Amino acid sequence: MTAETENDRERLRELIRRARVVLWDFDGPICRLFAGHSAERVAAELVEWLEGRGLHGLLTAAERELLDPHVVLRAVDRRHPGSDLVAELEERLTQEELRATSSAMPTAYADPLIRTWTAVGSRLAITTNNSPRVVRTYLNGRGLLSCFSPHIYGRTQDLHHLKPDPHCLNRALSAMGAARSSALMIGDTPSDLAAANSAGVAFLGYARNPHKEKLLREAGAKTVVAELKSVLPLVRAQA
Repeated sequence: MTAETENDRERLRELIRRARVVLWDFDGPICRLFAGHSAERVAAELVEWLEGRGLHGLLTAAERELLDPHVVLRAVDRRHPGSDLVAELEERLTQEELRATSSAMPTAYADPLIRTWTAVGSRLAITTNNSPRVVRTYLNGRGLLSCFSPHIYGRTQDLHHLKPDPHCLNRALSAMGAARSSALMIGDTPSDLAAANSAGVAFLGYARNPHKEKLLREAGAKTVVAELKSVLPLVRAQA
């Protein structure tokens, strides 16, 4: 755990104690989806695909240089919302994400933490900007799908609903009939935190490196862990 004080440890214990519903971001807290399949390369290929169709002007220089597939997708959707172009671009990204699942790196202690939280009676959902098809493929390969199914809420072609919009969190809470006061979101980006705040649910930040922690802290995250190992005994104690 990145926090050192007893107050920080007590805050984490209280988050876990109150959590009856746990909303997980996918890429980060559960796995590194693009660990062996570069997200930067995927973004570059999406840009090249647009340029090959004479659509170079849809992206600013800054958007092209970020080399983030979701930035490319959002940018095109802002300029052509709901278009066939956006639908095709989203499907191309989904196919790249599906390919990435075979080389995704599981986050340390994510699998046992998911199974333990399920075993103690908490309900779990996925709330992600990735394709739900991708999430199901990965979870099925790890034997974890039953811990979440049917509550997997991911990217649709309504791209304005991507986090930091709380849409996928609200869908999960509504479908599960869950009180916001009993829900906890685990995420690794400021957009996850913003979505949790907008949805009115507690937030636990996961930061696999100091840069990730800095971004979360600066965005206002109060409780951040560097590894999920520190959460596991607190969940076990709920049994």
